[in-house]
Amino acid sequence: MQNDLAKVLISEDEIIDCCKRLGKQIESDYKDKNPIVVGLLKGCEPFMSDLIKNINTYIRTDYMDCSSYNGTVSTGSIIIKKDLDEDVSGQDVIIVDDIIDSGATLYEIVDILKKRGAKSVKTCVLLSKDVKRKFDLHVDYVGTTVPNEFVVGYGLDFNEAYRNLPYIGVLKEELYK
Repeated sequence: MQNDLAKVLISEDEIIDCCKRLGKQIESDYKDKNPIVVGLLKGCEPFMSDLIKNINTYIRTDYMDCSSYNGTVSTGSIIIKKDLDEDVSGQDVIIVDDIIDSGATLYEIVDILKKRGAKSVKTCVLLSKDVKRKFDLHVDYVGTTVPNEFVVGYGLDFNEAYRNLPYIGVLKEELYK
């Protein structure tokens, strides 16, 4: 798999440092609130797992499986394949995702959870792609910013491959064009 990468962009150690920093920020902000941490599957899996290990306060976890992508292109519409098990009405919610680029998925999920009566909805991403967003959305917790390149690893995939890499790399263009 490593031969499919043009370069490693973010090392495993750098990712762990991001998780520790973000975990401490969330811990400080939510020390008395018992938020629901909602992971957006499948890309959030490794990030959310490492992130919540670094939040030393009461939290609950839940997951949504939703997508706005067809291959490498955002479709602009969200499909929810698995919804939440918890009722978010009156609850503080933190949505965790692997990456934000167009902003379509996070924008729509934030809107859905607010309409369901969440007390507050904040967002947390490991990666923020350095692109002009289609949707005006403030991300509350960002691990790091990445250039506008096709990244894989640590939950990020191309056709379901590469999610298991312990770091983030740039996929060679000839593999997805």
